[in-house]
Amino acid sequence: MNYGFVKVAAAVPTLRVADCGYNAQHIEKLIGQAEEAGVQIVAFPELCITSYTCGDLFAQQLLLEDAERALLYLLHQTRQMEVISILGMPLALDSTLLNAAVVIHRGKVLGAVPKTYLPNYKEFYEMRWFTSALAVEETQIQLCGQSVPLGTHLLFETPDTTFGVEICEDVWAVIPPSSMQALKGAEILFNLSADNECISKHNYVRTLISQQSARCIAGYVFSSCGFGESTTDVVFAGNGLIYENGSLLAQSERFRLDEQLIISEIDVERLRTERRMNTTFSANKANCPGPKAERIRIDYRHPEEDFRLTRIFEPFPFVPPMKEFAERCEETFSIQVNGLAQRLNHTQAQTAVIGISGGLDSTLALLVCVKTFDKLEWDRKRILGITMPGFGTTDRTYNNALSLMRSLGISTREISIKAACIQHFKDIGHDINVHDTTFENGQARERTQILMDIANQTGGLVVGTGDLSELALGWATYNGDHMSMYGVNASIPKTLVQYLVRWVAENEMDEQSGATLLDIVDTPISPELVPANEQGEICQKTEDLVGPYELHDFFLYYFMRFGFRPEKIDYLAQRTFKDKYDSATIRKWLHTFFRRFFSQQFKRSCLPDGPKVGTVAISPRGDWRMPSDASAAGWLKEIEELG
Repeated sequence: MNYGFVKVAAAVPTLRVADCGYNAQHIEKLIGQAEEAGVQIVAFPELCITSYTCGDLFAQQLLLEDAERALLYLLHQTRQMEVISILGMPLALDSTLLNAAVVIHRGKVLGAVPKTYLPNYKEFYEMRWFTSALAVEETQIQLCGQSVPLGTHLLFETPDTTFGVEICEDVWAVIPPSSMQALKGAEILFNLSADNECISKHNYVRTLISQQSARCIAGYVFSSCGFGESTTDVVFAGNGLIYENGSLLAQSERFRLDEQLIISEIDVERLRTERRMNTTFSANKANCPGPKAERIRIDYRHPEEDFRLTRIFEPFPFVPPMKEFAERCEETFSIQVNGLAQRLNHTQAQTAVIGISGGLDSTLALLVCVKTFDKLEWDRKRILGITMPGFGTTDRTYNNALSLMRSLGISTREISIKAACIQHFKDIGHDINVHDTTFENGQARERTQILMDIANQTGGLVVGTGDLSELALGWATYNGDHMSMYGVNASIPKTLVQYLVRWVAENEMDEQSGATLLDIVDTPISPELVPANEQGEICQKTEDLVGPYELHDFFLYYFMRFGFRPEKIDYLAQRTFKDKYDSATIRKWLHTFFRRFFSQQFKRSCLPDGPKVGTVAISPRGDWRMPSDASAAGWLKEIEELG
């Protein structure tokens, strides 16, 4: 089972100019390596059988015949192989010559795709030898004794995916052929290129391909000429790139003197989900000109051995990579700050009221409030930080809350909820020694009542602290911490909260505030609603009860962002966390995730307003509309069947 992944490769062979026999041997070698690695489709550079830099030798009949003989050799040598190969060569069609890509599989030529846009400027002068696909009316060509389909309208279909092919300059066009191919059904696009190197050009090419793969919501495999091409006027660096919907999966090492095979897996299942969700993509099909696509079915048989995934999946998909970390943290805060600033201005709020527990979420919300007031040039004293000690409050969180509020210069109030809760439990006839849901939720609702009433007292607005992970799991008291007047953390997952607070501590705070923030990051996550142990330490640890947030955030990302089923999420989690959690543990918490996600939708159906920050959000007015009584039976059954 391949879980929706298709293994692809960009091959960069060592070549000799106009030596088709030599080139064919090196192409064969790389095809063999691709077959051994379980690659389903491998693409080679433009005109790789002859080499791209033959110049006027393309007019020589001997070269054209040698190229066809080399293709015959490759068909014979690969007739027992399952890998699909895409090769570049010149094709004679009556009185014209085409720069074409030929697709071969198990000894047969499946189709030939001619180049559409022939560069004829600066160092390029392809129109001297070749004819554009736009001038070709024929839809068949005789090649190696076969009648072969010809045209840019060809799409190649395996049991796993549909792919299209374009050549080099085609992707530089305003409307590349691959755009039409994608709208007609191609999920992976291959580009056979002879892209020479110039200073800074590589970054431009990467941006171009990234944008094309993103615009087409497709995989994009780019293979360009390398060592052995003529260096009379230009140099080719051997550029192999594999993208998936704008993201780089793998790339070659440029300027190497030996040949390379760049392999990765494109998640076609993910691409299909993205296209279904993106209604603009489907609407654009109506504006797709050109002939109807001709689909060529390929009887590809998967190898008997297990599918081998080489891609690495980050354990913290919500956390930005280090090279982008500072910029992304700034951007995240800016979205939260601007959202809160607009709400404060619109409501003409005189204060921002926030409950400060000494935990991660309220700390992040407080930092957002401080940044917002500074941006508005409002006095920080208009931020009312309310600490509300209860039966489970520990000295560590209590002292951290007070210390942080003092160092940030906001107004501070302390209101114990113990007496009010004792009276409440007496009123409803609840035994205070029974630490059940009533005992816990009563405290959460008392705290929310205090915050709401103080906001009324001071003409203020209650700033919510709950995060995305808690909302996904329903780990919030309904009409307690679940409620606020604006939830600034509503689309920030727990794993990102930790990183954001640490980043602020290390980059934007004085020494005292930074030390407090770092201690908050290191404090066990807890609602502190049951009494501490005899040593005064937190004994109610959230992750012991609902599971590790790093797992739940991983599950949440792939479930909501790409619509993955439990079996695929389990497969990715088993690979990603194999050194930290055993299989049974991962499946236990995966079951918990889906059980709670479905059963707790009623809390998300009536969430307060809050800004969307990342690609996953759970607002019922925005990204996620789900019936509160939807059944999780199908998802839970699939997890149980995993073992």
